Amino acid sequence: MDFTPTEGQAAARDLAARIFGDLSTHERLAAAGTGTDAELWKALCAAGLTGALEEIGLLGLVLLLEEQGRTTAQVPLAVSCVYGLLAVDRHGTKEQRARLLPALRDGTAVVTGAFPGHGSIRADGAGRLSGTAGWVPWLRDATHVLVPDAERNLWLVRAAQAQAVPVETTAPWAAGRLVLDGTRGERLGDRGATDGRSAAGSVDGTAATESTSERATTASAAADRAVAGGAYEDVLVAARIAFAGLQAGVCAGALARAVAHTSVREQFGRPLSTRQAVQLRAADAHMDTEAIRVTVYEAAWRFDEGLPCATHALTAGWWASEAGRRVVHTGQHLHGGIGADLEHPVHRHFLWGRQLDAYLGSGAQLLDELGSLLAEEAA
Repeated sequence: MDFTPTEGQAAARDLAARIFGDLSTHERLAAAGTGTDAELWKALCAAGLTGALEEIGLLGLVLLLEEQGRTTAQVPLAVSCVYGLLAVDRHGTKEQRARLLPALRDGTAVVTGAFPGHGSIRADGAGRLSGTAGWVPWLRDATHVLVPDAERNLWLVRAAQAQAVPVETTAPWAAGRLVLDGTRGERLGDRGATDGRSAAGSVDGTAATESTSERATTASAAADRAVAGGAYEDVLVAARIAFAGLQAGVCAGALARAVAHTSVREQFGRPLSTRQAVQLRAADAHMDTEAIRVTVYEAAWRFDEGLPCATHALTAGWWASEAGRRVVHTGQHLHGGIGADLEHPVHRHFLWGRQLDAYLGSGAQLLDELGSLLAEEAA
């Protein structure tokens, strides 16, 4: 395996670093509240970074998300790329890709996802969805939501046609509780959508007719469920890798701030960074950050190469959860009393790190799932 970025991936990462560094400042973040920084999102899309996903792959996206995490920039880059661009490109029909991808590439459409699915949302035969997703990141700023139903079929729902109840999360992710009450959705990858319409009704408002081929036989329905389950797992794996990459950036940013602070802050006539206890805490945090990064890179590389990576994604997610929590606590602790100041920039890294620790499963949940998956593979 080779994690060396390609020329295109390195160029995209460097460009993202410049844009985030210029626009995601402490002052702008404080003024943004809990919503998306519209100017920053527009700059990222105008630079072609969202549209470059199909060229740079998931590993390239991880590099972009690391740069976002360093500055805790408030843009829906992870959700729209994973639940939108990547999901539609890999699992949409030819017609869906042609219709949906252009708006996702230029950022005029933003997709978030109600993942992981817990079987709380059900679809009827006409493609109407009912149920509730506890909280969905960036829901209040999204145009569409990727929703898995109880059978793990994937549906695209227009956010304007669903109810979004605001939820204030630890990190300012413009989250909301998704409430569906007979809301029409468009099935992603619906084999009956060859004429430009899906069985459930297109998310762009065009009419649709129900496909009879999907109801032909019990065997066909079982095959559909198997395909749907594979698509769901594929998107979930990609999401775990992407958000673990975001956590690597958050940790790197928190650690960089701690190093800068302890290098100039003096105690008894000496910089804090010369104290052995501080050095050990910083060294442990560095090793934890690198462990997150290397497991994420491996999982993303395997994903791009088409190799099995479900266990690798869970491993990266576990490190992001467990080690990520340790790092952001260390970053705050090494700032001493000012680390508890809610207005200090390092506190934002702390909030993001704790939010990412919980999103898509805590460390204990991921470890339990990883153990079960390894036991199944060994059986």
